[in-house]
Amino acid sequence: MLPQFREKHKFSYENFDAGLRLMIWGFFMKLCVADRVSTYVDAVYNNYMEHSGVSLLLATFFFTFQIYCDFAGYSLIAIGSSKMMGFTLMENFHRPYFAKSIKEFWRRWHISLSTWFKDYLYIPLGGNRVGHYRHLWNLFVTFLVSGIWHGANLTFVLWGSLHGLYQIVGIEKNRLLPKVNVSKRLHAVFNCLVTFVLVMFAWIFFRANDLHSAFSIIAKIFTDRGPLFTGEGIPSLLLGFMCIGILMLKEIKDEMSIKVHALNSKNYWVRIISISLFIAFIILTASFNGGAFIYFQF
Repeated sequence: MLPQFREKHKFSYENFDAGLRLMIWGFFMKLCVADRVSTYVDAVYNNYMEHSGVSLLLATFFFTFQIYCDFAGYSLIAIGSSKMMGFTLMENFHRPYFAKSIKEFWRRWHISLSTWFKDYLYIPLGGNRVGHYRHLWNLFVTFLVSGIWHGANLTFVLWGSLHGLYQIVGIEKNRLLPKVNVSKRLHAVFNCLVTFVLVMFAWIFFRANDLHSAFSIIAKIFTDRGPLFTGEGIPSLLLGFMCIGILMLKEIKDEMSIKVHALNSKNYWVRIISISLFIAFIILTASFNGGAFIYFQF
């Protein structure tokens, strides 16, 4: 960043266009996904004893996307607004829910913080340049501290510890178990789903108000088959799913490098109309009930 502060920055249409696109997508992630599903998550998690395991599972699924879109959304707004003024910031999220392992997940999630912990804690502890078991310990300590960094609550400690254990189990699995001879694509899809479920499970501890609540929520998810809570209304739930669907279609497009010609058209008016329609969609479907950014508390 420092060299960029010393440079002169002139207006660039290309930077303005690229930055505006990033900001618009950031606003969609925050207003249409994160804030839309947050009302359901808060209603269920803050009164978990009154809700069934099905409702708690759905709230956990929603929170998995809430925290991603809340944080990645405001990161994109910052990156985009900086780009419009000629400054380049590092990418902070790289489609983390397409990761095929927990190790890969942390290469894609909150990259700025992950890089900081690697440079200032993991590597000074010895990183992987030590014995095997010391390497595993270094990994566990790094993730334990990352949990403590989020707050003085045992839920965060357990969340960080879980990710440390995930890493250790992944390393030991690759080291001790023979590789299964299956289709590469099928193997990648299976690993992606397993990683997503493990990450979603860990988010229960991150979102729960305390440790007792977290374990109670997990117990209810596996034992309570009561009715689905629809207090926010079926249309609101469907809109939440629709916005998550749009998000995932965009993520799949980017992951597979598929170009959408309307948004990338060389025709100026086609681009303007496409972007304007998407902005109108954001305004019409946005939920303004969330407001505060989750990570502002840390």
